[in-house]
Amino acid sequence: MRIVCVSYRNWALKIYDTIVQNTDHTILIIRSTNQYHEQAIKDFKPDLILYYGWSWIVSDEMINTYKCIMLHPSPLPKYRGGSPIQNQIINNEKESAVTLFLMDTGMDSGDIICQKKFSLEGHLVEIFERITTIGIDLTQKLLDGDYTLIKQQEKNKTVFKRRTPQDSEITLDELQTKTGEYLFNKIRMLEDPYPNAFYKTIDKKKLLIKLAEISD
Repeated sequence: MRIVCVSYRNWALKIYDTIVQNTDHTILIIRSTNQYHEQAIKDFKPDLILYYGWSWIVSDEMINTYKCIMLHPSPLPKYRGGSPIQNQIINNEKESAVTLFLMDTGMDSGDIICQKKFSLEGHLVEIFERITTIGIDLTQKLLDGDYTLIKQQEKNKTVFKRRTPQDSEITLDELQTKTGEYLFNKIRMLEDPYPNAFYKTIDKKKLLIKLAEISD
């Protein structure tokens, strides 16, 4: 099988690199947005295209011509849309899921291939390690054909917008009205490589908060 693997995120590229080492399939890895060209993919004549953690719109032509698979770190149909990890953490979710689904022209709405739960506790580096480990396992099941497609239940869907760098600000109102757990969650969900949480100082500087811990 000929497979194109598309991403720019480190955790997704780790999944791809591991799969390459453990398969006889012919694989092309696209490691950045600058490397992504639809014609080059067409020339490769893929049987399968993986778009793990991809943040840009994939053309209807690609979706309708090729078998395209997305990895989305949420228990779809919940938390469709952008910034799924951040939106789950700020909503105080304790558990999420890695979901592989067959892409269609909707927003994260395609049939589910496989799904496995993971904990949202801890710092982002730990969360991404869990996503990577599960992503490798589910991708192997995909390549082995060990799955049954499941329709998403539209009645259970939730959709969230992608967060912007401006949303990373910790405001005075939040400091005065939000709990320690809320503020800790906001800081940890914005650890590197995301736009870090920040507080605006009196001289209009941004005080970046890269890491925090919480205690009683």
